[in-house]
Amino acid sequence: MVTTDTMPEVALEPKTKLTGKILKTTLAGALVDVGQPVPGVLHISQLQENPVNKVEDILKEGQAVDVWVKRVRKDRIELTMIQPLMYDWKDLQAEMVVKGKVVRIESYGAFVEIGAERPGMIHISELARGYVKNASDVVKEGDEVEAMILTVDRKKRQIRLSMKAIQPEIVEEEKPERENKRSKKNKKAEKETEVKAEENLEPELTAMQIAWQTAQDRAKSHKTHKGKRIKSASIEQEDILSRTLEKRLPTGA
Repeated sequence: MVTTDTMPEVALEPKTKLTGKILKTTLAGALVDVGQPVPGVLHISQLQENPVNKVEDILKEGQAVDVWVKRVRKDRIELTMIQPLMYDWKDLQAEMVVKGKVVRIESYGAFVEIGAERPGMIHISELARGYVKNASDVVKEGDEVEAMILTVDRKKRQIRLSMKAIQPEIVEEEKPERENKRSKKNKKAEKETEVKAEENLEPELTAMQIAWQTAQDRAKSHKTHKGKRIKSASIEQEDILSRTLEKRLPTGA
């Protein structure tokens, strides 16, 4: 038998877990020694989640049991063997980090049992940083995960969680770095291509310049020769005119 001499008193609050020993069973339940000045009372409805017909089917005198505190009164401590919820709705707040087990996976995300009245839902976009095609690529049923509470809707009984919110931003930090490396490589390749293109174009441009200069020189030469021909013809015409006039003019004889 567990006595108060062998088990120290603890500050009892609702949901406090205790270990005790069955002192006596009755039709309505059982008395449990949990090491406190007043006995613990375990009602038949609190033995398990499924209905119980006889207390003796579940408990025996002298049996050690794990129980949780439901309520503390002056003359007794009301207990339960049904593990209470870790969180009541009033306990759940945005930005709280909670732990839980993945209990269901859907195409749009995963449901996690965190010890509340309802499982929390992690949308596929909140499972990890970066693109996630299928929720099953990140988590499996039975996985223990840690997540941050995004929102709590008490009226709709909905809890939205995020695993991404507590993950380091490694992927997003590396991505620009890779892009910078690629950018540098691309710029280097583009520069080399430009240099090669300029080298390939240089002979062609020089030839074009030579051809243009040749055409210009030819045009100038043509004008020069034409000018000389015109001048020569003009002089020749003057000579002919002069000789003609000399023949026609009368002489002094």
